[in-house]
Amino acid sequence: MPYTKIIGTGAYLPPRIVSNDELAAQLAQDGIETSDQWIIERTGIRQRHIAERGVTTSQIATFAAQAALKDAGLDAADIDLIVVATSTPDFVFPSTACLVQNQLGISGGAAFDVQAVCSGFVYALTTADALIKAGNATKALVIGAEVFSSILDWKDRSTCVLFGDGAGAVVLSQSDEPGILATQLKADGSQNHILCAAGNVSYGEVVGDPFLRMDGQAVFKFAVNALSKSGQDVVAQAGLTMDQIDWLIPHQANVRIINFIGRKLGVPTEKVVITLDKHANTSAASVPLALDAARKDGRVQRGQTLLMQGVGGGFTWGSVLARL
Repeated sequence: MPYTKIIGTGAYLPPRIVSNDELAAQLAQDGIETSDQWIIERTGIRQRHIAERGVTTSQIATFAAQAALKDAGLDAADIDLIVVATSTPDFVFPSTACLVQNQLGISGGAAFDVQAVCSGFVYALTTADALIKAGNATKALVIGAEVFSSILDWKDRSTCVLFGDGAGAVVLSQSDEPGILATQLKADGSQNHILCAAGNVSYGEVVGDPFLRMDGQAVFKFAVNALSKSGQDVVAQAGLTMDQIDWLIPHQANVRIINFIGRKLGVPTEKVVITLDKHANTSAASVPLALDAARKDGRVQRGQTLLMQGVGGGFTWGSVLARL
């Protein structure tokens, strides 16, 4: 059975950067008090990238895909599978992946979306790995992309300060050498209410609440426990120990969550990749954005072992252990 290796990474962030101070001033116009200090102390976020109105998820996903292809030294025509993880698709259908495929100028290979919110990239990566190992694809683009600003209530301080827009992508290739070493996906639908965007369009009308809503304390507790257990499981599944992990690349939701998970897993702070101070929570894009940033700045090197984790609405969570 063939293996799957990550051979390229890429990212795209909208050029508009919104600082905490700018966001606080915007909220103040609606009589809502917050500050740079308040946001940093509770989240670790200092800024976020926000897409201009009219910019779509497929567009930023395509930019990230093109960067990943360049990094891998491949042409778009080499790709025979595209999996896009997103909670903010351009349309109900066609899938964002099909739109990306068209924008890349290729056709024929499978293309579909995965919807697991902030766990989306881990779900998509696990799915693409299985298809490659089964012989159904040889080279794949796995993309996490979100325009989360489009589903935020900008008068809700508890959520709007947390999120940003962006896209990250990896290129996977069939390989004779082990790359993705172990994966685990989990879900608990009974917790669907603690993080959701429950509105929808029915018969031409918006039905329900169209904005993201979150029970922050419940999410915090669930995320820490779920990801700690999942991380331990995949490392054991691969026959490794936690001290053999070079980098923990967790979902970039909240620095407190990340620190708690790191301590529970026994991973020292200097081996944890954190980018949420610059990117905020970009949902399905957060893990590939963090991976690409750590590769570009020289921290993550070929041959190193990475533990990537996601957790999000559904409630969903999962881990991927990979040797780069």
